[in-house]
Amino acid sequence: MSRAQRLLELLQVLGQHRRAVAGQALAEKLGVSLRTLYRDIDTLRAQGARIEAEAGLGFVLLPGFMLPPLMFSHEEVQAVLLGMRWVAESGDAALSAAAGTALAKIAAVLPEDIETVAAAGNLLVGPSRTPDSTVDLATVRRAIRDERKAEITYTDGSGEGSRRVVWPFALAFFDGAQVAAAWCELRQDFRHFSCDRIASWRTLDTAYPRRRHVLLAEWRLREGIGD
Repeated sequence: MSRAQRLLELLQVLGQHRRAVAGQALAEKLGVSLRTLYRDIDTLRAQGARIEAEAGLGFVLLPGFMLPPLMFSHEEVQAVLLGMRWVAESGDAALSAAAGTALAKIAAVLPEDIETVAAAGNLLVGPSRTPDSTVDLATVRRAIRDERKAEITYTDGSGEGSRRVVWPFALAFFDGAQVAAAWCELRQDFRHFSCDRIASWRTLDTAYPRRRHVLLAEWRLREGIGD
């Protein structure tokens, strides 16, 4: 393994862990000595990687470091670009705009050979058939991120309206629907709310009493959805 490959693998290993990883474990993973590992970490720091050392625990890669484009194969770049094109076509206005700017940023730094593959545009996304949402999805995403309750007015499939307080923890994008998953205080159970049927949404100042990742895990188990 070349040193360049080793540095990239070190970034990948650190990026897979949210908590600090012991130096000895990293060295064994890469097949190098601790001295070489420390030298590699210094090199990555000099290149802009935010790697912090936590006393007695090891090293952690902080968010915000852009991995170099040579991390990606042709197929990986195509997968990323295809996904972003789908978001640009099917997401709400804010996500669509973000996908467009992200595509431009990626295209600007791709190596020439991979840029040619990306520019070919041979992987296409068809037009979205998703109905327009009656609620600002950026507001929904913010409530999910902040783990805040929301008061909504919702019309079900039979046309019956109701006012509910929900704990939103996920937003799903389908070809034909955008659905918010939440715990419903009215039903005391998980419920799915089609975003084109939410007549009003008001995010409350109150944080819901359980963590988002716990609700998501329970919902996945209930729905039989794997990780």
